[in-house]
Amino acid sequence: MSEFLDALLHHHFLQQALLTGVLASVACGIVGTYVVVRRITYIAGGISHCVLGGMGAALYLRATQGWEWCHPLLGALVAALAAAIVIGLVSLRAKEREDTVIGALWSIGMAAGVIFIAKTPGYGVDLMSYLFGNILMVSTRDLWLIVALDAVVVAVGLIFFRQLEAVCFDEEFARLRGVKVELYYILLLCMTALTTVILVQVVGIVLVVALLALPAATAARLTSRLWHTMIVATLLAGGCLVGGLALSYQPNLPAGATIILLTGAVYLAVLIIRGSRRRAKTSGARAPAASK
Repeated sequence: MSEFLDALLHHHFLQQALLTGVLASVACGIVGTYVVVRRITYIAGGISHCVLGGMGAALYLRATQGWEWCHPLLGALVAALAAAIVIGLVSLRAKEREDTVIGALWSIGMAAGVIFIAKTPGYGVDLMSYLFGNILMVSTRDLWLIVALDAVVVAVGLIFFRQLEAVCFDEEFARLRGVKVELYYILLLCMTALTTVILVQVVGIVLVVALLALPAATAARLTSRLWHTMIVATLLAGGCLVGGLALSYQPNLPAGATIILLTGAVYLAVLIIRGSRRRAKTSGARAPAASK
């Protein structure tokens, strides 16, 4: 840990990685809470895997057409938002085919990304790092894009908090109260898409769902109100991101995988502790009853 702290003071790339983790934890805590409460983790998984197609297309166009502005994260953003809108519309209008469409988009997005990668001249291993994340390679340009996406996610999540809360907890009651459920559901999926693009840079496409869901699921075990869950989930995500980055530094482990392992360990620890306390309370309540 001391080596990591010393390196953090002297290396700009570590400072940017740490800032990226902090920014990602905010979006992760807010949107992850909505995703867990609404139980749409599988939809988030479908959106995240479509991202590779957008990244591959962006790099292909930049390499073959000379479009320097066509950044991989920009391609990821377009692909994620498109997938979110398609999945949302199918979910609302053709629920019996929702799983099929999600699975199809999941596979097609990955397949398209692989083809674009294979056909990109001068293709290197850098794009493959998006599969499993490479937070240490975040550039200044990437960081500013993450800042912008994070600001949008936080602003939308807080401005429309009441409407999104109603949609997540009781869709029918929200509709009776005049809330445009369909509109806010699509908005929630678009927020999920933006957060996915942020987290891809941190833990990669494959591990996005775990980082999006686990801190919020852990926080939900410790809190009873939605905004409390968001705060605790943000703190947990930030702690796991920073802790995973620190733990991975000295042994030179993959940062994204280390972050997910730490997040999973925290989740399991909370489950075990809560379960033990519940059993202890149940046993304590039965003992006096048995003595009577």
